[in-house]
Amino acid sequence: MSDKKNQRNRKRPEPLEIAGQAVEPGENVSIDIPVADLYTHAKLTMPVNVIRSRKPGPTLFISAAVHGDELNGVEIIRRLLRLPELKQLRGTLIAVPIVNVHGFLRNSRYLPDRRDLNRSFPGSAHGSVAGRLAKVFIDEIMMHSDYGIDLHTGAIHRANLPQIRADLSQPSVRAMADAFGCPLLIDASMREGSLREYADRKGIPLLLYEAGEALRFDEFSIRAGVRGIRGVMRHLGMLPRRKSTKHPPKPVVAEDSSWQRAPESGIMRSMVELGEYVDENQELAYVADPFGAAEVAVTAEHSGIVIGRSYLPLAHAGDAIYHVARVKGAQEVASRVEAYQESIEPDDADDRGATGEPPLV
Repeated sequence: MSDKKNQRNRKRPEPLEIAGQAVEPGENVSIDIPVADLYTHAKLTMPVNVIRSRKPGPTLFISAAVHGDELNGVEIIRRLLRLPELKQLRGTLIAVPIVNVHGFLRNSRYLPDRRDLNRSFPGSAHGSVAGRLAKVFIDEIMMHSDYGIDLHTGAIHRANLPQIRADLSQPSVRAMADAFGCPLLIDASMREGSLREYADRKGIPLLLYEAGEALRFDEFSIRAGVRGIRGVMRHLGMLPRRKSTKHPPKPVVAEDSSWQRAPESGIMRSMVELGEYVDENQELAYVADPFGAAEVAVTAEHSGIVIGRSYLPLAHAGDAIYHVARVKGAQEVASRVEAYQESIEPDDADDRGATGEPPLV
């Protein structure tokens, strides 16, 4: 074989192999990765879409529904895969819209063994259902990737303002977080057994995007997620950079946050929405008995921005009602959040966004 042919072969990229299937440069393939079977012995698989460009670049995974009832990320990935911009992709995009397929089928956060998948990483090939699923995801998805974005929502009846949670002490992670474009960042500590914690151990920069609530599609959160991922992909050189010279304000990092809890049980009337600025001791909600004879207020322990709230108008004493983040210049940040919301929310039914689809209602 000639030296020129040897040189050509050395430059040829190695095939990416997922679940035994090789994905060559220029291919767009769907792969069903086997996971633990159902009780009926029916086969169950984790659906994965891999888009590999002929042009060199990093490998990014986008994952959703690690908690099976968190649906916004599923729609974010569906819209992401329809973007015309992907024709100009550099590198490889690995999209996993439903990681926790068992929980997704049951509308449940958890797996059939009642374990939280996001406390089960890196898992074990011989462990519980959660451990096996975690192991499959690590081996077949994460360890093939250079970067990751994991999409989440709040719990049932509890919504989160679009926010990024990450280890912001790492320059590569902070740069990704800034590129995502959420006005507020949470410098969140690692939780043992989480996907983010294991990615950190392996040196893979990962963002966790939180927005909306479980078992609901929220158009604002979905649009913000698609726009944020596009921003990160531009930052990583996977998509062409925008020609616009305008740069959004740099996100603000929350100093800390706390949940304001119901002082009594009863019927709750909420007074404050997500993204609003609140003063210390401001009344956020009222909890009363069904007759209205006795009523108590839920007040803010400190000033800040509302980044999470309950939408269930019933409360037991001690229930988490409002999540308030303490930030410097909170009033200015609140105005940025409002501008951010206005820039993403559709003006009318004809605003079809980047994917050309009408907004969900």
